[in-house]
Amino acid sequence: MIISNTFLRRFAKILSVATLFLIFLGALVKSTESGLSVPDWPTTYGHFMFAFPLDQMVGGIKYEHTHRLAASIVGLLALMLCVLLLRSKESSWVKRLGIWAVIAVIGQGILGGLTVKYFLPVWLSALHGVLAQTFFLMTVMIAYGLSVERGIRLPRVQGTCDGKFIRFVVILTGMVYIQLIMGNLMRHTNSGLAIPDFPTMGGSWWPAMDQNMLERINAWRFEHNLEPVKMGQVHIHLTHRVLALLIFLKLIYINQVAYKRCLNNPLIMQTLFWLNIAVFAQIILGIATVVSQKEIITTTLHVSAGAGVLALSFLLILRSSPVQWPEFKKALAQR
Repeated sequence: MIISNTFLRRFAKILSVATLFLIFLGALVKSTESGLSVPDWPTTYGHFMFAFPLDQMVGGIKYEHTHRLAASIVGLLALMLCVLLLRSKESSWVKRLGIWAVIAVIGQGILGGLTVKYFLPVWLSALHGVLAQTFFLMTVMIAYGLSVERGIRLPRVQGTCDGKFIRFVVILTGMVYIQLIMGNLMRHTNSGLAIPDFPTMGGSWWPAMDQNMLERINAWRFEHNLEPVKMGQVHIHLTHRVLALLIFLKLIYINQVAYKRCLNNPLIMQTLFWLNIAVFAQIILGIATVVSQKEIITTTLHVSAGAGVLALSFLLILRSSPVQWPEFKKALAQR
């Protein structure tokens, strides 16, 4: 049986959207500190996952168990898409990426189980979050690889923008990916309020990073019934803020380059517009997360918006670059 390209395109888009929703649910589990609400894995309080009684989904259990159910569905969708791709006439690289996506989602499921088994160790929990973002990028790339847009561009050798623009967007995407790693590390080391004020940091416009500053921060945390933090947590939080500023400045420069070199390309400018909106929203959510003292929905949306920024910056690479790998490497080398 030949699988139609239209069906595959729609299926791949559904998988991408479902993955973004799963990232939201995973962030909600952490925001509500529900990660150990279900202490066993792969069962749920001894029940087969899909047979767990709905009337027992209360408190943190409803967040963790819903996350597990959604993860299982996303894993099944990824497996189905892989099988459909292998039975289709699509390019071999798309098929290979489909296989790697299945491997990634299986690994993600195992990591999720291990985080429960080992009581949420920082490095394992952070790795679980980072792999989720990586899998999301895989789904975006598969969806673009199947798109009509890429099919139209395929006969053309050159990208839609020059090498300088492409190179800057690749750097931006790398910065966003590193920022998401730092964000995961910050969340799982409980460093989200290690610097609890904004726009000041530790009571000054630039943190002194000394014992006096740490004492002021911990005095504030004591007043708000929070555990004291160590200087290492302050460093993690500060790094996250500085990276956010660098990403914002890099994006401003990319906008300037785009208006000089890509203004006649509506797809590039449209994607850049939505990336600007997403980054602006992400900055607002980051500020709101601190000001609201990590209000649950605000913090969860901040994580989800980060995934959206990563996906849009990656899509900007795909839309501006040559569709063939050798030409992409040549474009990056252009000055």
